[in-house]
Amino acid sequence: MKYLFLAAAFFITSFAFGQTKTEWKEKDDFHTVMSQTFHPSEEGKLEPIKTRIGEMVDKAVAWQESKVPEGLDAKSIKKNLKKLVSGSKSLQKKINAGASDEYITKKLSDLHDIFHKIVGMCSTKDHDHKKEDSK
Repeated sequence: MKYLFLAAAFFITSFAFGQTKTEWKEKDDFHTVMSQTFHPSEEGKLEPIKTRIGEMVDKAVAWQESKVPEGLDAKSIKKNLKKLVSGSKSLQKKINAGASDEYITKKLSDLHDIFHKIVGMCSTKDHDHKKEDSK
């Protein structure tokens, strides 16, 4: 009974705020790698990104090539996915060339910001993302 109440509260809250989470496997796959590399970098641990940058590039490309779910601003999302892919590939080249820890940390943080911008666009609530996209 308790779980039924919690589930009902979740749905009511979702409808009250007019947005729901959009399921998107490729987004979730990329998020896993981003989370497991970015958060350690906040503590100065760069080994995860150094060893998994190829995986990050692959997940970014797969996300870019996937279909944007219905109801989302596909044009703005695709524009930002292009930035995510190019930034990931650029970081991979720099890591392979022996980039400094400071450079890696900064560029990974930039990718994290792009990721969160895209995630913000992944709700079914009507927003004017074109204004955010032009920043």
